[in-house]
Amino acid sequence: MKILVTGGAGFIGSHVVDGYIKKGYEVVIIDNLSSGKWENINKKAKFYLLDIRNLSELSKVFDREKFDIVNHHAAQISVPYSVENPLEDAQINVCGFINILELSVKHKVKKVIFISSGGAIYGEADEYPTTENYEPKPLSPYAITKLVSEKYLYYYNHRYGVDYTVLRYANVYGPRQIPHGEAGVVSIFMTKLLNGEKCIIYAYKDEPEGMKRDYIYVKDVVSANIAVIDKGSKEAFNIGTGIPTSTETLYLKVFENMKGIAKIPDKLKKPLKDKERPGDIRRSCLNIEKAKKILNWSPMYNLDQGIKETALWHIKNYEGKGK
Repeated sequence: MKILVTGGAGFIGSHVVDGYIKKGYEVVIIDNLSSGKWENINKKAKFYLLDIRNLSELSKVFDREKFDIVNHHAAQISVPYSVENPLEDAQINVCGFINILELSVKHKVKKVIFISSGGAIYGEADEYPTTENYEPKPLSPYAITKLVSEKYLYYYNHRYGVDYTVLRYANVYGPRQIPHGEAGVVSIFMTKLLNGEKCIIYAYKDEPEGMKRDYIYVKDVVSANIAVIDKGSKEAFNIGTGIPTSTETLYLKVFENMKGIAKIPDKLKKPLKDKERPGDIRRSCLNIEKAKKILNWSPMYNLDQGIKETALWHIKNYEGKGK
């Protein structure tokens, strides 16, 4: 079986590629390396340096490779950036995805696995933890593009019979995550601590401990991507832990893990505070019972285990950037 992973040189996508290759699948990567890295690319995968908005070049790859499954991770992922640049956000996340869908129809791809965002798509949900049945109320252009893309999937299934599964990720963290944008908060904390810098917690005035989020380790995300190869047809699944954690609690866990193995000074233990940013949601936590039942999937790593592994990776790969 041949699988295309768009965004396969990125943080999450590269781990998914590794997981598929370990399972014996043939994998092709398309990535423009805007946030992905050469060193993330699995040597056993075939790689095309390409932007998904370039339909003519994308079409040549589909003509040549004949994919069985498309796993679509390529995206503009920053909520604040989408607020400042909604047109570019839509061009990448919607128009780029339509290119993928058009070619999937043309080449009779068996299934499209689409990566959505449970951490953003529901907005300030009244239901908490939030189930897949909750009506999404996106509060940022980024979240809107994810919801619109899900609607396009439904249309392409109805009109052309394209099979699909949607994975709505919580806040993913782990090795290879870049310390940029709000999505990479664990990586940001670890990089700043290694640089001897104070970390910042963004928070609403009435909730000084910061936003509450559902943090899931990247290896658990990989197992979900493997599970939906032959399960979850025409369904959306929350992929998280169902456990909310405040930014301050997360930071203290990061600090204690880093301090134990990298000699981080005690003066950095107390973080700086700043106001919330555009598009920030106060709390987000996902109900994962549907994935447990239908996909037979559940997270295997708790937050302490995941942060410890991530800290070890960051320390090993630290290059002194910022000093």
